[in-house]
Amino acid sequence: MIVKEINHHMDGNDISLAVIKRLPRYYRYLEELLDNGVERISSGDLSVRMNVTASQIRQDLNNFGGFGQQGYGYNVAYLHDEIARILGIDHTHSIIIVGAGNLGKAIANYANFEKRGFVVRGMFDSNPSVVGSECRGSKVMPMEMMKDFIRDNGIEILALTIPKTNANEVARIAVEAGIRGIWNFAHMDLTVPDNVVVENVHLSESLMTLSYNISRQK
Repeated sequence: MIVKEINHHMDGNDISLAVIKRLPRYYRYLEELLDNGVERISSGDLSVRMNVTASQIRQDLNNFGGFGQQGYGYNVAYLHDEIARILGIDHTHSIIIVGAGNLGKAIANYANFEKRGFVVRGMFDSNPSVVGSECRGSKVMPMEMMKDFIRDNGIEILALTIPKTNANEVARIAVEAGIRGIWNFAHMDLTVPDNVVVENVHLSESLMTLSYNISRQK
């Protein structure tokens, strides 16, 4: 496998990756509306806030059944809950982090993930000087314990924040233990079975894209 671009299938429709990537943004804006006590909103008002056309919003949400009512708009709480269900964040996901360096620790310390239902259950590292140290109340464990920890705790997601040298081997062991998804910060594409989902996060590529767009504005 190189990089998986996955289309989701629901109610007979293939949902494009572009639509799926907009869903977290809808969720975030709806959460802000809830925090501000807004009970309902039209697609027009939501489009102004999100800088997405009203027709695009209606088209996106119609992929999953619509959720709007003519003359009423969208019930904010209901739509918020439905998008959470579609995204699979209406229940808790257990995560382990492999790589207890600066990036791994930053992820572990980012409390907002827990608010979204992503709970870090453990951290692992191969560096003896790091093993045994604490991060947000949890001790960093040696790599030898990872496989059993995944199996014993029903871990779903592996956040991989190590150099690319050992990334594929760590991924292989984690998949054997039952990992269903990998959040990959290693600078390489992983080789995993088709039933394991990989989300690649290339920080340097994102920064280079930003550089490109800045350069075009000169």
